[in-house]
Amino acid sequence: MVIRLHKKARTTPEIRREIQNSDLPATVLARKYGVHRHTIRKWRQRDSVEDASHRPHRIHATLTPQQEAIVVCLRETLLLPLDDLLAVVHRFIHPKMSRSALDRLLRRHGVSNLKELIAAKEGENAPAKAKKKGFKDYEPGFVHIDIKYLPKMPDETRGRYLFVAIDRASRWVCLEIHPTKEAQVAAGFLDRLIAKAPFKITKVLTDNGKDKSAGSGFGPRSGPRRGEPQGWGEQFTDRFCATGEREPTGRHLFDQACQRHGIEHRLIPPKHPQTNGMVERFNGRIAEILKTTRFRSSQDLERTLMQYASVYNHQIPQKALGHISPVQALKDWQKKRPELFKKRVYNLTGLDS
Repeated sequence: MVIRLHKKARTTPEIRREIQNSDLPATVLARKYGVHRHTIRKWRQRDSVEDASHRPHRIHATLTPQQEAIVVCLRETLLLPLDDLLAVVHRFIHPKMSRSALDRLLRRHGVSNLKELIAAKEGENAPAKAKKKGFKDYEPGFVHIDIKYLPKMPDETRGRYLFVAIDRASRWVCLEIHPTKEAQVAAGFLDRLIAKAPFKITKVLTDNGKDKSAGSGFGPRSGPRRGEPQGWGEQFTDRFCATGEREPTGRHLFDQACQRHGIEHRLIPPKHPQTNGMVERFNGRIAEILKTTRFRSSQDLERTLMQYASVYNHQIPQKALGHISPVQALKDWQKKRPELFKKRVYNLTGLDS
């Protein structure tokens, strides 16, 4: 049998067998063979004279080329720090990816220097054309709300609805999934949103309930989906009817919830869906998850979306926020304007960077 020795081996198989069979002290054998006494003890403790494998005892998981491409894309587009990117990889790509392996991956693809990536990104945007008119600067408490239709899962007879709320100032999001999207459900979502949000909600922006056929980022609509309850365009208000805008009746449940909490309810102007562009962009991220992920059940879908919302709030830096996460933005706001908040903003356990 051919025995392969390590390149720097100081002993041969014959010498190792002699060491194992000798009764001489380790120090005497070490001088005889010109090795350290630890080498003598090592071979005396072994039954074999072959070199042991230098392969690590624990082999860390590796990613497929497709998964590596996704990681590189996340790094370049979201400009995530290493630890934040690792959290996203653990949640959505590979739960056993090590920090060192991820760092080697980024170096291998030339995207390890985050400062250079940020500078390059800002350099690309510097010579931009005329700057588009954006939103005014708002403080936390102005929340956009929208509804997204979710595809039917294998264990469902019909799809459900994703209620999305996003704070204009911090990009903090809150999600809930419901079987219907009628006014009673929308009003309940607002009540729970108020309880969950660490800041005081003062304004809410929603669809106007009349212009659904123009779309809201979820595909064209010309009426209720099969199996949907009637009144599909009136989840948020009755201020619009077939003939145009009218005075609210005061009987709509969502309007009543806003009045009960002292919240100003604003509506997107007809044929101006870009006014709600912030929530539309977030819904675009959700749509990408739905497109690229195979879900086993409705519970699997819900768990994935809620995990993404948690990572989004605590880990994903937003360019509009100066490359910090929504939760960090809220922390900064709380230091400057504590009166805007009703409870302390904190990171989830295990997500602090």
